[in-house]
Amino acid sequence: MEILDKHSIENSEFIEETFAFWYTDENHIRSPFPVNIQFRLKKEATEKFHDWLKNLKPEAKEEINKGKIAEKLEEIIFETALPLITTEDEKISTLYPFLPRVGDPLYDDSKKSTIVVDRYLKKVDDTNYLHVSCVNKETDEKWDTKFELPA
Repeated sequence: MEILDKHSIENSEFIEETFAFWYTDENHIRSPFPVNIQFRLKKEATEKFHDWLKNLKPEAKEEINKGKIAEKLEEIIFETALPLITTEDEKISTLYPFLPRVGDPLYDDSKKSTIVVDRYLKKVDDTNYLHVSCVNKETDEKWDTKFELPA
């Protein structure tokens, strides 16, 4: 593994593409990271990633591949982001980036468009849920639903 130099990691295409992927709202991906932490997150996560690479044992360096490296970088990014986040809603977006967010459209049983107006995490017994409150745009009727979250 030859990418252990800190400067080359910070300026690498791999780092730039990874952060561009998570910071850009394109296609089916929306950035789970608030804009106000993105600069600091990139700096701190890149430093932690460099330290992780630098401290790999020689036998691990021989076995590592691009997939494992990419997975570790994303893990570091998400772990680094959580302490930088200031609101519960931002935390939910970071922990569960693909679930509905406040302002998203959802559809009730009648297939009428509604908007997510609130969400929160709740644990029931050993199961975690994302509770979502919605308002029907046509009738102002409110309804709630929940999504079981991965462990």
